[in-house]
Amino acid sequence: MAPNTLQGVIAAIATAVDANGAPDSARSVALARFLLDNGCDGLNVLGTTGEATSFSIEQRKRVMSAYAASGLPLERMMVGTGAAATADAIALARHAAELGFAGALVLPPFYYKGVPDDGLVAYIEAIVAATTAQPIPIYLYHFPAQSGLPWHVALIRRLLDSFGERIVGLKDSSGDMEFAHAAAAISPRFKVFPSTEAALPKARSGPFAGCISATANLNADLCARAYRAGDADALTEAVAIRKLFDGKPLVPGVKALLAHIHGDPQWARVAPPLAAFPAADCATVGAGYDALRAKRVA
Repeated sequence: MAPNTLQGVIAAIATAVDANGAPDSARSVALARFLLDNGCDGLNVLGTTGEATSFSIEQRKRVMSAYAASGLPLERMMVGTGAAATADAIALARHAAELGFAGALVLPPFYYKGVPDDGLVAYIEAIVAATTAQPIPIYLYHFPAQSGLPWHVALIRRLLDSFGERIVGLKDSSGDMEFAHAAAAISPRFKVFPSTEAALPKARSGPFAGCISATANLNADLCARAYRAGDADALTEAVAIRKLFDGKPLVPGVKALLAHIHGDPQWARVAPPLAAFPAADCATVGAGYDALRAKRVA
């Protein structure tokens, strides 16, 4: 198994969508290269911001293959492989392992709610067993507001006891910092990534391995200064960019601001069931972003 080297500023990278609603791999690869060249230590591809669950299994595989074929450093990239069907999660994890991604980020199987821990353990056990020949590191994806199922602390302990070093970390999108600290305290080798840039100071010398953030698509340079140099002003500005989306749909908003930043309106497309960011919000967020960037230049 590859060493667990993912850490620092990781963007939950958006996936470009073409006019037919399918993933646009060329644009997605170009953004990945831009982010890695401009502050990101790594990338989380095909996660929530990447709209993975809006794409078919074959579409997700094609996007993974496009990243691999591009020559991007897959050792700096984890990929979302969770699915409602265990067989789909296995197929995606195997494909990620075969291509050489650094980790598989696994949502719980999210349709049935209130399932017992035994069922969730069986799901992970099936993925672990199916990838024994190419044992890709597994990161748990904790986003109960979306999945309806938590990777709670006692369950994480059970998974670590059962599957050892195959379970290497967790992306925490719950927003519950008490949970994030409790998860990080389970084991020194269990790497926890909160989903907000505000956690970066505690990643420099504290309990977290970094952050995996949707808005790192937009502020990676600031996050990098905050993480690598402890630049408090950069952190304040990075968090201010994230706050532009308070009360607004985050994924369409991130993609609308990507369109604004890169001068490419195609980036504003989202796949159903998401809907385009409202025009009034585009104007407000774009103006807010420009003002924050102009302040730094001044």
